[in-house]
Parts: sequence; C-alpha cells; structure tokens
Amino acid sequence: MYHILIFFQGTMATLKEKLIAPVAGEEGAIPNNKITVVGVGQVGMACAISILGKSLTDELALVDVLEDKLKGEMMDLQHGSLFLQTPKIVADKDYSVTANSKIVVVTAGVRQQEGESRLNLVQRNVNVFKFIIPQIVKYSPDCIIIVVSNPEMGTDSDSENWKEVHKMVVESAYEVIKLKGYTNWAIGLSVADLIESMLKNLSRNHPVSTMVKGMYGIENEVFLSLPCILNARG
Repeated sequence: MYHILIFFQGTMATLKEKLIAPVAGEEGAIPNNKITVVGVGQVGMACAISILGKSLTDELALVDVLEDKLKGEMMDLQHGSLFLQTPKIVADKDYSVTANSKIVVVTAGVRQQEGESRLNLVQRNVNVFKFIIPQIVKYSPDCIIIVVSNPEMGTDSDSENWKEVHKMVVESAYEVIKLKGYTNWAIGLSVADLIESMLKNLSRNHPVSTMVKGMYGIENEVFLSLPCILNARG
C-alpha cells in the first residue's frame, strides 16, 4: 500500500484533495525507524536489501572504510529506490551518519576462510569490533546492536539422529563458501527477520547468541545460541 501525500493550500480542501485523502492508516506501519548497516560487503548488502525489501525502515545508513565501494553501493540502492518504500538512503565513512539509529547491524570484519573455525574468525575480528562498537554507541547510545556471526550449537545424544542433521546444516555453510567464496543471502534474510520481530514488537522465538552467565551452571561469560523471545526491548 503506497503512502499518499496531501498538500493543502489554506483551510479549505479541494474536491481532488478530498478524493485522494487516505481513509485509514497503513496497518503495521513503522515510522521513524532508522537502521544502520556497518560494512557493505556481500553480507552487509544482503542485510541492507533484505531490510529494504521488508520495508522495515524509513532511513537506511551505510558505513564502510572503502569510500568508493560505499558510494557505489549507496548510489545503486538510491537508483532502485523507486521500487522501495524507504525514502532516505545515506552513506559515509564517518559514523556520525549513523546518529539516532534504532538498530545497527555490524557485518564489518574479516571474511571466514574455507575450513576456518568460527572461534578463530571471532578472534581475528576482535580488534575490528573494538573500534566499531564505541563509534556506534557514541552516536546512538540507545540502539540495539546486531553483530552478525556464525555461532554453532550441538547435541550430544539423540535417538532421532538430530546430530547428523545438525552436521549437514553446519557443513552446508562451508560447502557454499567452497562453491562461491562466501555466504550472504540467507544471512541477510535472517537478520531482516530478527529486526522485524524487534521493530514490530512481535515477541517471536529466534535462536540467537546470548549471554548465559549464571544460567545452566555456567559461571563464566559464555555466549550460546539459544531460543530467545525478541520484541521491542531486544
């Protein structure tokens, strides 16, 4: 459903203006929801286009250190904005462009290599996150930050052979990396689904990485992928 702009010139509306006036608001509309994507690589742009495709934001901001690629991706999306409901798409190397974001998706970092463990990948990305996160918080102190990664979860004993299903799912990502060099589209669609639950306050169940210190007998700062209810509070 398209938004209809109504311009009034004085106190009396013309017949034309009355005819094009909306009779009801759009159900599920999400006003004033700025989303930032940090990193315009394959995963970042998959997240961006998935977010735009679901019409989850009225302003999308892109940030990256590669200025030419950043500008090119922004222009490409702007050229296609005729087919989107997002009126504003901006980009800059400076994190001030992210100011007042409700949600920030962090996809920047080094790419996972074929056969590389996810633990090693996280360790290589630590220094990247140490720079990015303070910049985000500086300009959007109340935002929700989604760090895109590839956590694993396992099962020890199951009579229905779920371990083999899990093994196929985990290895399928490596198979995609082997075939095309990276994974991006499924990640982008998943991120958009998480954002939809939070912005629309849907209280849906999603498996996401969460701090489990003090739970299940765990005393250290450990993050595990567990079913969590996502809503407007995160």
